[in-house]
Amino acid sequence: MAVSVVVGTQWGDEGKAKVIDHLAASHSIVARYQGGHNAGHTVVIGTEKYALQLTPSGVFYETVTPVIGNGVVVDLPTLFKEIDSLESRGISCSRLKVSSLAHLIFPWHQAIDAALENARGEGKIGTTLKGIGPAYVDKVKRSGIRVGEVLNLATFETKVRDRAIAARREVSDIGGDTFDVETVVSEFVAYAKRLSPFVADTVNLLHDAREAGEAILLEGAQATFLDVDHGTYPYVTSSNPTSGGAAVGSGLGPRHIDRVVGIAKAYTTRVGMGPFPSELTDALGEALVDIGREYGTVTGRRRRTGWLDTVMLRHATRLNSLTEIALTKLDVLDTFDEVKVCVAYKINGEVVKNYPDTVERLAEVEPVYETLPGWKSSTEGITSFDALPDSAKKLVAIVERETGIPVSLIGTGPSRDAIVERS
Repeated sequence: MAVSVVVGTQWGDEGKAKVIDHLAASHSIVARYQGGHNAGHTVVIGTEKYALQLTPSGVFYETVTPVIGNGVVVDLPTLFKEIDSLESRGISCSRLKVSSLAHLIFPWHQAIDAALENARGEGKIGTTLKGIGPAYVDKVKRSGIRVGEVLNLATFETKVRDRAIAARREVSDIGGDTFDVETVVSEFVAYAKRLSPFVADTVNLLHDAREAGEAILLEGAQATFLDVDHGTYPYVTSSNPTSGGAAVGSGLGPRHIDRVVGIAKAYTTRVGMGPFPSELTDALGEALVDIGREYGTVTGRRRRTGWLDTVMLRHATRLNSLTEIALTKLDVLDTFDEVKVCVAYKINGEVVKNYPDTVERLAEVEPVYETLPGWKSSTEGITSFDALPDSAKKLVAIVERETGIPVSLIGTGPSRDAIVERS
């Protein structure tokens, strides 16, 4: 298949990087299509652990061209820190391409982000304060600055200075921490010089590669239920992580996408505020946090945990036109006496199978569970489906029954090779 998309089907943190790293071996391009450095993708290779925020997960293969697509908002200090870290560990970033159409994040975006979140008080959204939302706001307001503008340093310097002067007033007006304009200009001119060799027309690069028969993998950050349109609004990100966003954020047309792989944990997690029907707030929830090491890669925040929710997965299947599911972190459930799967909701006593369209209605639902006996044996490192315990196989069968699509990959541990591949 020429073009594949990998998308999270829950509230993020599903283990997309592990699946992308697995699939990247058979692709020549891996491209990020939205989000920014608020996403943390972790890849474990042997004894080495890599945490990526902006660099596409395919960077670990010398045969892969990593691409940061036009739908991404790019924080240059983070990007260069990441490049330096990878290079120091023997991972070459020389093949990296950054779309000339992607937008840049500046210090004023982060200042605005922090000031607005602070002003919300008890109604905080839970933003990572990385400036992602305000950068997208500037993009929509048509006052943003694009990556390609670094190629003309004189014009770039003027634009940054003009925008910084205006933004400093905006930040001051909302009570945020201000900044020195000339310091920002000087820093970003230096960043621009360093960025220039990476800048590319990635839209035509992707089209040319596809037409030449090369395999392309489009990598989403965040997940379906953090989508600004289809997620649990307002507790969402500022872009479209769903597969429809892959076309917009890469420049490839919708009919060019052949495969859409939805990533789901064998349980559910989310960070920050918002309703969570299958949440566990007891000792079982704490066990999921401890065993699954459920802390944010970027923020370090503790994740909320709960049982797998197939009402969510069914809705994600519809929204993304999923062709298959990759079920990750199955091994985290190895020690549980029983494993539950939410297969429906009850609202005012009525059983419903469709996902509610408002957070208010979602907050009212009561999960309807199907209970499996725990398998009470280690699945870590298993690579054959036949070798999985019967209850684990039944969990997979429930996911397939409720979504109507196959589970093609099953993660059985953090390492690169701990994965079951089903034909």
